[in-house]
Formats: sequence, structure tokens, C-alpha cells
Amino acid sequence: RQKKDRDAVLKQLRRVEELLASLTPAQLAALAQLENEGTAEAQQAFLASGALSQDDQKPSSEGARAIRYAKRQLGKPYKWGAEGPKSYDCSGLTSKAWAHAGTRIPRTSQEQWARLDRVPLTELRPGDLVIYFPDATHVALYVGKGKVIQAPRPGGKIKVSPIASNPVLGAVRPQARPDARRTANR
Repeated sequence: RQKKDRDAVLKQLRRVEELLASLTPAQLAALAQLENEGTAEAQQAFLASGALSQDDQKPSSEGARAIRYAKRQLGKPYKWGAEGPKSYDCSGLTSKAWAHAGTRIPRTSQEQWARLDRVPLTELRPGDLVIYFPDATHVALYVGKGKVIQAPRPGGKIKVSPIASNPVLGAVRPQARPDARRTANR
């Protein structure tokens, strides 16, 4: 059943990638403009709602390392199932960023949502993971000031985006284990 489901998803993904590849530069620009306009409105409403704290908390040392790693990946292409170093999907980016910081976390956005400690958005700090959509099918790394680094979608590149670029489900906080800190500091 899992193989059948995976094959169906891969088939659908190929159709989306083919469609994106068939778009002209003007059509791609129009698509980007529509995405940006919708995101700007959603971001304003999200920030006005008071869901986020007005002041960013300081990241943990591991969170700061995860952010530095993710920033070095900016501009690399999205590829479903990819874990770097040349391309990433959303959870491939977040799991590799945190692994680079010395903390192993679950590989998929659904596992990250299910297994990591949840934090209220009002307590969000840089390095936390923002989970999107009702089924937890997307994840991004919070960098502060209402922004995230994400691997957005097929045809997209890793970029800094407003936190409300997709419907927010919630946030989770990876926690370094004491033995992971020793290993990361070597």
C-alpha cells in the first residue's frame, strides 16, 4: 500500500514538475507575483492577530547553528525527497540543518510535528520549526522577525519567506540532548 501511495505521489509530482517546466518566463513571473500578493496579505493578517510575540527570543546555540546552515543553502533547488547537499525538500532542509547543529530530529514534517515538543507561537524563537497545513505536510525553520527559511515547492528554490506564506498549523522545538551538545562542540 505504501509503495502504491508513493508511486501515486511521484506520478502527481512529475505532472506538476512538467507543468512548471512548460511555463514561459512571463507565466512564471505572473505565478510568483500571485504567490507574493497572497502571502503579503496573509502575513499582515497573521502579524496583526497577535499570534507571534512582538519581540523575538534568543535562539539556543544549536538553533543558531541550524539557522546558519540553512542560510548557506539559500538559492538551492527544491527536490521532493532530497536531503542535500545540492537540493532539498522542506523536511530534508530542516532535518539536515538540525543534524548539522548536533541534534538529530525526525526526517519528515509529519514526524517532526508528532514527535518534537510543541511550542505556542507566542513563544517561538529562532531555530524552531513552523509546521504548515492541517496534515503537517510542510515545514520551515523560523529565523525571527516573522520570517522562515523554507524549501517551498517543486520548481522553487530555498528562500526566506514570511511565516504566513502557508497556513500555519503550529510550531515545534528541537531539543539538543546533553550528549549531542558534547559531540557538536568537538
